[in-house]
Amino acid sequence: MRWIPVVSAAGLAAAASLSAQAKRPMTFLDVQRLNQTGSLALSPNGRSALYALSVPDWKEARRFTDIWVVSTDQGVGSARQLTFTPDKNETAPRWARDGSFFVFSSNRERSDSGARNQLYAMRTDGGEARKITDAKDGVGTFVFSHDGRWLVYSAGKTDEQQVWALSVADLAAAPIQLTKHAAPVTWWEMSPDSRSLYFIAPDSVDKDNLDRVEKKFDVKIRNEDSPLRHLWVADLESRVEKRLTGGTDYTVGNVEVSPDGRWISFNGTPNDRYQRTVTETGNHADGYLLEVSTGKIERLTTTADIGESGLSFSPDSKWIAFSAANDFVYSRDSRVYLREVTASGGPWRKLGDGFDGGVSADWWSKDGKTIYFTEGIQATSQVMALDVALNTVTQVSREKGTIAATRDEDTGLILVTYADPSTPTSQYLVRTEANLATKSAWTRLTNPNPQVAGFALGEADEITWKSKDGKLVGGVLLKPAGFVPGRPYPLIVQIHGGPAGADMLGFNGGYGSQIYAGAGYAVLMPNYRGSTNYGERHRMETAGIGKYFDRGFEDIMTGVDYLIAQGIAHPDSLGVMGWSAGGHYSNWILTHTARFKAISSGAGTMNWISMYAQSDIQRNRQWYMGGDLPYDNFDAYWKVSPLKYIKAAKTPTLIHVVDGDPRVPRPQSEELHMALKKLGVPTEFFVYPGDTHGITAPRNQLVKAHVEFQWFEKYIRGKPGWFTWRDLLQTLEN
Repeated sequence: MRWIPVVSAAGLAAAASLSAQAKRPMTFLDVQRLNQTGSLALSPNGRSALYALSVPDWKEARRFTDIWVVSTDQGVGSARQLTFTPDKNETAPRWARDGSFFVFSSNRERSDSGARNQLYAMRTDGGEARKITDAKDGVGTFVFSHDGRWLVYSAGKTDEQQVWALSVADLAAAPIQLTKHAAPVTWWEMSPDSRSLYFIAPDSVDKDNLDRVEKKFDVKIRNEDSPLRHLWVADLESRVEKRLTGGTDYTVGNVEVSPDGRWISFNGTPNDRYQRTVTETGNHADGYLLEVSTGKIERLTTTADIGESGLSFSPDSKWIAFSAANDFVYSRDSRVYLREVTASGGPWRKLGDGFDGGVSADWWSKDGKTIYFTEGIQATSQVMALDVALNTVTQVSREKGTIAATRDEDTGLILVTYADPSTPTSQYLVRTEANLATKSAWTRLTNPNPQVAGFALGEADEITWKSKDGKLVGGVLLKPAGFVPGRPYPLIVQIHGGPAGADMLGFNGGYGSQIYAGAGYAVLMPNYRGSTNYGERHRMETAGIGKYFDRGFEDIMTGVDYLIAQGIAHPDSLGVMGWSAGGHYSNWILTHTARFKAISSGAGTMNWISMYAQSDIQRNRQWYMGGDLPYDNFDAYWKVSPLKYIKAAKTPTLIHVVDGDPRVPRPQSEELHMALKKLGVPTEFFVYPGDTHGITAPRNQLVKAHVEFQWFEKYIRGKPGWFTWRDLLQTLEN
């Protein structure tokens, strides 16, 4: 029996010499069966943490989630399950302010698919959960007020949503409606003193527009205008609502309330439907600061064409900061801009210029002297510290993996999400900022996938090589499981998207790389020019007329040559694959070299001219093409369009796209498929249902992974046939 890595251990007869206890290769179905943790919430005293564990049901093509609790002192070994509903979901646990019980959201009350989420209260020391809401159309988000007196939640249909509250002292009492707004509440937050509710609502509701969609007049209008949204406040005692922003200049979003409650920051997007109804709307928004006591609003920024983060307050509410491109020049690495929070706060101070990478205001130290953020450092992501007074950036963590950290506002403890090539994403507790530098000082809270210990994984590490122009380039090399030095292996080059992204030393990176390693392939994940994590110049070298592919293509090909020279890769057994920008590069490789035996191209461009209008982003494309509109410089776009060189294509190519992909629309893949058919190049074309840039349905994720693996097996290893639907259908039977 040949090994088909879509299935589990039943397909591993080729490894018959292994004992029952021996580790086995990872399969694509194993990927689909990975558990996930989320919604981690620390108790008020910091001694326990709640989290949601999501477990996939492959046969039902669904995930089901339960609530767990873990001791932050004892760690993962103390974790225990609190809810047990195998066919329902319990999510988003929130502790009461005194820590005596918690509340979660669940659809457990009904057995049919129309069940709506309601809120339930439960103790961690035992007993059944108690239903505490009965909202007709279900409950949305919810929080406990800062003073612990109220459980506040949103409820209602999307176009009718309002905010309600339950008294924590008597959860069985009838809920109080806090907002009775004429329009739906789209965002809300409690004030720090628990006396007020801030919320955003549109200025009007077009009932006819809602009705026409419901009655199947469901035509879509591009850049359809919509009502402006503004900020309001409701007093919790009187329930009187007061408008805080208004007019026709902008629509409000990204609201942040200062810890002392005296200030509110927000982003305002201009009242221009071609700026506020597009994917790149953030490029047009500016920052504003509202003084709560006077109602005065100050416009903080006037940057055209530059995206800004939301504003962040220091813990003492003395400082305000945001991140944006260096010197407000499009696409440069971000810097932090900081000033005092006063009615006349003075000029902005730029922080982070000495660091060759992006700087952002993710979270503050308790004393407000340091801003922490996560940034990619070569093939890793690390926690960085920005000293506000000294204007210096220091690398705090130095793990061979990926790290993201945040500080819990109530306890001051630090929560870390971490992964490495042998560790799927897990959560850890770190008690001080200083301990971030020492992983042995972390307490592991979750281990959602202990089964990974039974997989035979390939060894991953960062490698570097010299490109054609002498530039040092990096990437991740995953060696085959059971790698034997001196033996050349078939090589799959997996090209990441972006291109402003990077492959890192996470778990099963790239596109199911560990499955390829388990099948005896080496995998190269190159961080070519245009990638992040290697400095601003490395990322920006692909911008300009004719530059999109030239250096990146050389980086990829010299990486392949390096592995051949090292005796790791076999020169006659090469394959390449990618999605989005990785698909762009796959198509460029198809039309510029015949060295690869097979290609799998996902959501890749063929014609930059036509894609400019087809895609949901334009400014980003212009930047890569030298700044010009295509209508002013067709040559700049055509010069780097793979379609221009399509007659050079010789490599068998498998094509994938989501039917309604807004980013790299289906017509780009249609052009590639038609050209290869007419030119006699072996090709197949898979169109996946949906309207997203990636494949979201688990079944179709498995289809894509399996058929492209078999494509490489056919054209690289010369195995007969291709794939059968029986291979996939049997995953529902075993």
